[in-house]
Amino acid sequence: MASALQAAYDARVREGSIRADPAQAAALRPLVRLEADLAAHRPKGGLKKLFHKPEGQRGVYLIGPVGRGKSMLMDLFFETSTEPSRRRTHFHVFMGEIHRLIDTWRKSDAAARKATFGQHKGDDPIVPVADVVAAQSRLLCFDEFQVTDIADAMILGRLFAALFERGVTLVATSNRLPDELYKNGINRQLFTPFIDLLKSKVEVVTIAGPHDYRLDRLRAAGTWFSPIDPDNERSFDALWREMLGPEDESGGTVEVLGRKVHFPHAAGGLLRASFASLCAVALGPNDYVAIAARFHTVFLDGVPRLGPNRREEARRLVILIDALYEARTHLIVLADAEPVKLYPEGDGSFEFERTASRLQEMRSADWLEDL
Repeated sequence: MASALQAAYDARVREGSIRADPAQAAALRPLVRLEADLAAHRPKGGLKKLFHKPEGQRGVYLIGPVGRGKSMLMDLFFETSTEPSRRRTHFHVFMGEIHRLIDTWRKSDAAARKATFGQHKGDDPIVPVADVVAAQSRLLCFDEFQVTDIADAMILGRLFAALFERGVTLVATSNRLPDELYKNGINRQLFTPFIDLLKSKVEVVTIAGPHDYRLDRLRAAGTWFSPIDPDNERSFDALWREMLGPEDESGGTVEVLGRKVHFPHAAGGLLRASFASLCAVALGPNDYVAIAARFHTVFLDGVPRLGPNRREEARRLVILIDALYEARTHLIVLADAEPVKLYPEGDGSFEFERTASRLQEMRSADWLEDL
């Protein structure tokens, strides 16, 4: 049986929408294998389905740096798959839904549980939640698989053991190897059984090619847009849409010391936020470090010229840029002025010169090359 996935990839190479890449071609092979496995083991209808235990297939875990084409390959796999029961989403969105389902089970009476889950007995929410997820999707495709939240870490092992038992197959992209998930996390020893389970259920595939396609877009378009005028606003918006690709702005949340900060304009590792939402509100160093850890690319919109009456906003901008700089984040800015003219006078303006220098470095070709 010919591979629809391989045919679609080859067609994109021929038409020039993607370039031929040996690393991507090598990573495509396990997905082609999974495509065939899923088709060969598709559940039959009728009485056989009633008595046949669902059978999951060995999934694929695509690992590699940002911009190597992991998400593109997984999306192409998803688009060409003939599996009718499938879902593609960002991992943090999925886990948010899991926590809401768990909360619903715990807070509902028997009738409400029955309506949502089709069952109502017991105190453990994991089994009914897994039943709901498995009934909706035989194939789960996760972008940006990462574990930084202790609440996620503590339930993943039991949740995915239940999902795999129900025949769910997993495809995921990640910037971290399975053994590096939840690295240095609290009570990580309780999480490591999940790592072993994950490695037993997926083929770990590294996209090792040196070419970063996302950076090509940033190099071509530039990363600093000023002043804020219609032309630069259009260019900034166009670059955001291009970086998003087919993704929806599903939103993103970071948790800091038990407090959650939600960003509506986010997708996976991409964040678009206004200066006002990051620097004119009561956020601090821990918030900015969490943002830098959560997002690999930040679009910062509407940075104004600052003066003495806005010294607190200038101070927060300094802390934000320091966090993004240390995390080697891609930063794209729409601002009223060049970095050196953003905060020319006021408390801390002398110290702001270091921030302006960092902003200049972060827009340079050398910075992009080193990422």
